[in-house]
Amino acid sequence: MSLATATLPTDPEELRAFAQALQSELYAKTLHLEKLRAQLARLKRANFGQSSEKIERQIDLLELIIGEAEEGEAESEARTASTPGAAAPAKPARTGNRQPLPDHLPREIVTHAGPCACPACGSERLRKIGDDAREVLEYVPSHFKVVMHVRPKLSCRDCETITQPAMPSLPIERGRPGATLLAHVAVAKYGDHLPLNRQSGIYAREGVELDRSTLADWIGRLAWLLRPLSEAIGDYARAGPAVHADDTPIPVLEPGRGSTRTGRLWVVVRDERAWGSAAPPAAYYQYSPDRKGVHAQALLKPCRGFLHADAYGGFDKLYAPDPITGQAPLIEVACWAHARRELFDELARTKSPLAREALERIGEIFAIEREINGQSAEQRLAVRQARSVPLLAALKDFLETCLTRISRKGDLAKAIRYSLTLWTALSRFTEDGRLEMTNNAAERAIRPLTLGRRNWTFLGSDTGGDRAAVFYTLIQTCKLNGINPEAYLADVIGRIGEHPAKRIDELLPWTWQAQLAEDQVAA
Repeated sequence: MSLATATLPTDPEELRAFAQALQSELYAKTLHLEKLRAQLARLKRANFGQSSEKIERQIDLLELIIGEAEEGEAESEARTASTPGAAAPAKPARTGNRQPLPDHLPREIVTHAGPCACPACGSERLRKIGDDAREVLEYVPSHFKVVMHVRPKLSCRDCETITQPAMPSLPIERGRPGATLLAHVAVAKYGDHLPLNRQSGIYAREGVELDRSTLADWIGRLAWLLRPLSEAIGDYARAGPAVHADDTPIPVLEPGRGSTRTGRLWVVVRDERAWGSAAPPAAYYQYSPDRKGVHAQALLKPCRGFLHADAYGGFDKLYAPDPITGQAPLIEVACWAHARRELFDELARTKSPLAREALERIGEIFAIEREINGQSAEQRLAVRQARSVPLLAALKDFLETCLTRISRKGDLAKAIRYSLTLWTALSRFTEDGRLEMTNNAAERAIRPLTLGRRNWTFLGSDTGGDRAAVFYTLIQTCKLNGINPEAYLADVIGRIGEHPAKRIDELLPWTWQAQLAEDQVAA
């Protein structure tokens, strides 16, 4: 565990020793980061003038590692700055000076009106003595622009008090990026799976030099800013009466070894549209460094009701009855898509007529589900009881008969036993109209992550996985609700810094969407 997140001791001597250890840790991280930057610079020099796929691959690798470290550093700084009384950690000065914003970009001047009366004495005899101007780099889809905030300085003729309208709150204090630019960078990385070094190259073509390190700093601070909103979505998603869960492997760089290990990204989906509920859908993501059952159990601990999932053993403790109440926290709902896949693979390999018939029987039940999709839970349950239950009973008899006619050691027998072992959980959808026949809702939420792996290859660290979970939660939840994630984030990023934490629900995507619709009607 990092000293940055450890509990502060109260004893003065222990506190002094803790401060020295923290200083040593920060110094070691700084040296490591500078070493990586020097290594990157050497590779870039070696690659100049001569194309080398191996060197380019190493450059991309180091760009990712350094970017992850810089994002983590920025997130830590943002967390420390928000803690009352906390001393900001010493940070080495960055080389080079801040470059002026390019002159060729169009300028939009926003003038903030000053007060009509002196706030000190109430006099209305104010005279203008000058302006303070601050440029903020903003992004408009397909092009950049510079927004100049002009705040007139006014002096009272009677008491000489100087007054000036306050500078609007910016997402990153003392930073230049505007909310729409930050939203664009975040969605490009986590929605369109475009690494930061590639984004930097794209922006350079527009004549705007934004180093990868600068973008990484923005992402790190933005992750800290948006984390409470991500957790609020998580609380909502896990409060549903029936949720879907799944996970996917994510390669994570192993520090010091130059190789990767396998982390996991988990998702919990609440989507009740199939049974006519008006509750908005949501997807909540969490990262873990491995696939141990404790991570799945911690993620789903707040859930009560039904869990759609595969046969992963880490979920088993959630289905076990409580020794005191005798009730299980969750009731298992198995996935027919998984069961069908086992039989489909056997048919593809052997053209087995038994596998084909089993798939046709399962297909008849799926056809019923397509007919009742979107109807009320009561209607769905009635149809299932009347039509699906008899088909399931006949399917079970057929599968059991098949086992007596084939080798018990063959793949077909294994596929059939998979279904029969889970039969109670596979049949549970016929007992409640709110349940689904598959866990496809979770699999759909996982699919964008698997597609993204082809672009960014792996995560640079475990903390990078935590940050990715924040942005995936916000972006994918927006998509589930038909919301443009970039437009949503652009508005929320500009407001969340000053938004009361106890009213975070007002910024949830579906609440934001409803308020936007009301504002458009009123206009």
